[in-house]
Amino acid sequence: MTISDTHNAAHAEALLREWTASESLIKHGLSVARCTESYGIREAARLGLQGDEAAHLADTYRCAGLLHDMDYERHPSLDEHPFVGVAYLRDHGWPEPILQAILAHADYSGVAPETHLQRALFACDELSGFLTACALVKPSRSIADVEVAGVRKKLKDKAFARAIKREDITRGADLLNIPVEEHIGHCLTAMQQHATELGL
Repeated sequence: MTISDTHNAAHAEALLREWTASESLIKHGLSVARCTESYGIREAARLGLQGDEAAHLADTYRCAGLLHDMDYERHPSLDEHPFVGVAYLRDHGWPEPILQAILAHADYSGVAPETHLQRALFACDELSGFLTACALVKPSRSIADVEVAGVRKKLKDKAFARAIKREDITRGADLLNIPVEEHIGHCLTAMQQHATELGL
């Protein structure tokens, strides 16, 4: 699975910004992308990929994160999201594994998360939003001050960030076959490494 010179993270981010006016939704896409990319880096290492091959795989994962909600602002209904965005991307030659991952992140799409990329995107979607919420309630509003133990505590507080599906975070970790604490720590590190880009 490779990605072309035109179907890359820079192009994906440009599309996200073209289709999305909401700064918070753009930041969500950026956050999910960095978390998903971090699993691509891990998967590349597991597969023994190096150099350009490893970079291509990580970029593919990042693109899926950047594009997963590109149509959400314009087409938020269950009938349209993410189907409108996927149709546009398919018409413009984006790789099918990215499109299938975008479909699989929506549990009503009929596409189950089966590949590692699909599972990583599903797993990172809700968690990245939750980690952002955890950062924004800190006095510093900084992701650097968020810790795994604090995130676990907040997950048990049903009143906190109530729109975020806790069951998707748990299921995501299960799909990746790792403990929830490891999943939280992995995504937290990814977001902390790119805090400036994410505005956190």
